[in-house]
Amino acid sequence: EVHLVESGGGLVQAGGSLRLSCAASGFSFDDLAIGWFRRAPGKEREGVSCINSGDGSTYYADSVKGRFTISSDNAKNSVYLQMNSLKPEDTAVYYCAAMPSELWSSGGYYLARKYDYWGQGTQVTVSS
Repeated sequence: EVHLVESGGGLVQAGGSLRLSCAASGFSFDDLAIGWFRRAPGKEREGVSCINSGDGSTYYADSVKGRFTISSDNAKNSVYLQMNSLKPEDTAVYYCAAMPSELWSSGGYYLARKYDYWGQGTQVTVSS
Protein backbone atom coordinates (compact mmCIF):
# COMPACT_ATOMS: atom_id res chain seq x y z
CA GLU A 1 0.00 0.00 0.00
CA VAL A 2 1.18 3.50 -0.83
CA HIS A 3 2.01 5.71 2.14
CA LEU A 4 2.29 9.47 1.63
CA VAL A 5 3.65 12.09 4.00
CA GLU A 6 3.44 15.82 3.30
CA SER A 7 5.61 18.48 4.85
CA GLY A 8 6.56 22.09 4.33
CA GLY A 9 3.38 23.95 5.16
CA GLY A 10 3.32 27.02 7.36
CA LEU A 11 2.43 30.67 7.70
CA VAL A 12 3.72 33.13 5.13
CA GLN A 13 2.91 36.68 4.09
CA ALA A 14 1.30 37.42 0.77
CA GLY A 15 3.90 37.44 -1.97
CA GLY A 16 6.03 34.92 -0.15
CA SER A 17 6.99 31.35 -1.02
CA LEU A 18 6.71 27.88 0.41
CA ARG A 19 7.86 24.50 -0.80
CA LEU A 20 5.74 21.48 -0.03
CA SER A 21 7.16 17.97 -0.09
CA CYS A 22 5.40 14.66 -0.53
CA ALA A 23 7.35 11.52 0.32
CA ALA A 24 5.94 8.26 -1.02
CA SER A 25 6.63 4.70 0.04
CA GLY A 26 5.17 1.26 -0.51
CA PHE A 27 5.09 1.38 -4.31
CA SER A 28 7.45 1.78 -7.21
CA PHE A 29 7.60 5.56 -7.54
CA ASP A 30 7.99 5.44 -11.32
CA ASP A 31 4.58 3.78 -11.47
CA LEU A 32 2.79 6.59 -9.67
CA ALA A 33 1.13 9.83 -10.60
CA ILE A 34 1.08 12.30 -7.73
CA GLY A 35 -1.42 15.09 -7.33
CA TRP A 36 -1.55 18.07 -5.00
CA PHE A 37 -5.01 19.05 -3.84
CA ARG A 38 -6.19 21.69 -1.43
CA ARG A 39 -9.27 22.35 0.62
CA ALA A 40 -10.04 25.78 1.98
CA PRO A 41 -12.66 26.29 4.70
CA GLY A 42 -16.12 26.20 3.19
CA LYS A 43 -14.86 25.26 -0.26
CA GLU A 44 -14.68 22.14 -2.36
CA ARG A 45 -11.43 20.23 -2.64
CA GLU A 46 -9.48 21.57 -5.62
CA GLY A 47 -6.90 19.87 -7.80
CA VAL A 48 -3.88 22.19 -7.78
CA SER A 49 -1.15 20.39 -9.69
CA CYS A 50 -0.27 16.86 -10.74
CA ILE A 51 2.73 15.05 -12.15
CA ASN A 52 3.13 11.68 -13.79
CA SER A 53 6.37 10.34 -12.37
CA GLY A 54 6.69 7.94 -15.28
CA ASP A 55 7.05 10.52 -18.04
CA GLY A 56 7.10 13.87 -16.25
CA SER A 57 3.78 15.11 -17.62
CA THR A 58 2.30 17.87 -15.49
CA TYR A 59 -0.95 19.68 -14.88
CA TYR A 60 -1.67 23.03 -13.22
CA ALA A 61 -4.96 24.57 -12.24
CA ASP A 62 -5.50 27.96 -13.85
CA SER A 63 -5.47 29.57 -10.40
CA VAL A 64 -1.83 28.61 -9.83
CA LYS A 65 -0.30 28.66 -13.31
CA GLY A 66 2.83 30.75 -13.41
CA ARG A 67 3.15 30.74 -9.60
CA PHE A 68 3.42 27.07 -8.61
CA THR A 69 5.85 24.49 -9.95
CA ILE A 70 5.57 20.75 -9.42
CA SER A 71 8.61 18.51 -9.66
CA SER A 72 9.65 15.02 -8.73
CA ASP A 73 12.83 13.36 -7.54
CA ASN A 74 12.38 9.71 -8.36
CA ALA A 75 15.57 8.79 -6.52
CA LYS A 76 14.06 10.19 -3.33
CA ASN A 77 10.52 8.99 -4.05
CA SER A 78 9.37 12.55 -3.53
CA VAL A 79 7.30 15.18 -5.25
CA TYR A 80 7.61 18.88 -4.51
CA LEU A 81 5.31 21.84 -4.97
CA GLN A 82 7.16 25.15 -5.12
CA MET A 83 4.66 27.89 -4.39
CA ASN A 84 5.66 31.45 -5.20
CA SER A 85 3.78 34.74 -5.14
CA LEU A 86 1.39 33.29 -2.62
CA LYS A 87 -1.97 34.94 -2.13
CA PRO A 88 -4.38 34.85 0.81
CA GLU A 89 -6.74 32.78 -1.35
CA ASP A 90 -4.08 30.04 -1.46
CA THR A 91 -4.77 29.41 2.24
CA ALA A 92 -5.89 25.80 2.62
CA VAL A 93 -4.92 22.36 3.80
CA TYR A 94 -2.79 20.86 1.05
CA TYR A 95 -2.86 17.12 0.41
CA CYS A 96 -0.80 14.94 -1.86
CA ALA A 97 -2.40 11.90 -3.39
CA ALA A 98 -1.28 9.01 -5.58
CA MET A 99 -2.74 6.92 -8.34
CA PRO A 100 -1.18 4.41 -10.75
CA SER A 101 0.55 6.30 -13.55
CA GLU A 102 -1.17 4.08 -16.11
CA LEU A 103 -4.39 5.99 -15.37
CA TRP A 104 -2.86 9.31 -16.45
CA SER A 105 -3.60 8.77 -20.13
CA SER A 106 -7.31 8.39 -19.42
CA GLY A 107 -7.45 12.04 -18.31
CA GLY A 108 -9.14 13.62 -15.32
CA TYR A 109 -5.95 13.50 -13.27
CA TYR A 110 -7.03 16.71 -11.54
CA LEU A 111 -10.03 14.92 -10.06
CA ALA A 112 -9.72 13.72 -6.48
CA ARG A 113 -11.82 10.64 -7.20
CA LYS A 114 -9.06 9.28 -9.46
CA TYR A 115 -6.70 8.96 -6.49
CA ASP A 116 -6.74 6.06 -4.05
CA TYR A 117 -4.01 7.08 -1.62
CA TRP A 118 -3.83 10.29 0.39
CA GLY A 119 -1.51 11.95 2.84
CA GLN A 120 -2.60 13.55 6.08
CA GLY A 121 -2.37 17.11 4.76
CA THR A 122 -0.32 20.17 5.65
CA GLN A 123 -1.70 23.61 6.46
CA VAL A 124 -0.71 26.58 4.34
CA THR A 125 -1.76 29.99 5.63
CA VAL A 126 -1.08 33.17 3.66
CA SER A 127 -1.61 36.40 5.52
CA SER A 128 -2.49 39.64 3.78
